[in-house]
Amino acid sequence: MPNPRGSLKPQGLIITQKFVPPDLSAYLQGMIKLIECPRDAMQGLPQFIDTAIKAAYINQLLQVGFDTIDFGSFVSPKAIPQMRDTAEVLELLDLFESKSKLLAIVANTRGAEDALQFEQIDYLGFPLSVSETFQQRNTNKSIQEALSTVEEIQNLAEVKGKTLVTYLSMGFGNPYGDPYSPELIADFVKQLDELGIKIISFADTVGTASPALISSLFEINIQAYPHIEFGAHLHTKPDELEPKIKAAIKAGCLRFDGAIKGYGGCPMAKDDLVGNVATESLIKILEKCGRTPALNMMEFNEAMKLANVVFA
Repeated sequence: MPNPRGSLKPQGLIITQKFVPPDLSAYLQGMIKLIECPRDAMQGLPQFIDTAIKAAYINQLLQVGFDTIDFGSFVSPKAIPQMRDTAEVLELLDLFESKSKLLAIVANTRGAEDALQFEQIDYLGFPLSVSETFQQRNTNKSIQEALSTVEEIQNLAEVKGKTLVTYLSMGFGNPYGDPYSPELIADFVKQLDELGIKIISFADTVGTASPALISSLFEINIQAYPHIEFGAHLHTKPDELEPKIKAAIKAGCLRFDGAIKGYGGCPMAKDDLVGNVATESLIKILEKCGRTPALNMMEFNEAMKLANVVFA
């Protein structure tokens, strides 16, 4: 069955042109991609969100014009009970009037096989940690075992015509004392490139990144691997967000993850969660940088109102 997709509704479309770069063609070729992450916002909540409410919220997000919606995960319900109804949520989504693509997180080959049964899903996301401790906590695998899983999932995804997004968790350091360095990140990127991975997102799982490190990691890897799309999945305190986003943009990053109102964080990281990047704050920072995303702001404001209900 073909993907049920059509055109985004034109009403309320806001495209603010605050600045014209010297090379307009280069600018247009490098449009910012926003990935909205309701899955990350919901997954650690102790109270179960009703399936119909989840679907209603994601359906609203699908009207905004985000490049991708990280909508759910195919993982053990014992590990992440909030996501046990991902397949049911998917069946309730209305994709006919949205160009947004769907991404589902998987933690093993079985989860990937389950996700790949659904034609509506465009991307699989796998959390590969550069911290041995966190890899064990998050997926119950060693790093080497996880790399083998990445290869298996990549092969399955290619057969199905899907794309694997690999998140480098603890990509800016870790709280466990495990080895970390920019050179270590470069080694991981090299291995993923050899597997044919086309999208890599650097994930600051516990909010340890500095603007200088963000700038360095993106600049070095974007220059070394121009055929790979690098993204930023940051968890941060709100007052530290702007310099981090500006550092990533300056270094050439065009892909950013966010969650409305900054809800969420990784429940496997440690007890005191650092929230996600608030999408509304991210949009304002992008506007300051002259990179206003083309979003339907009327629909976005409706999503903001609905978030107050979903996460109440």
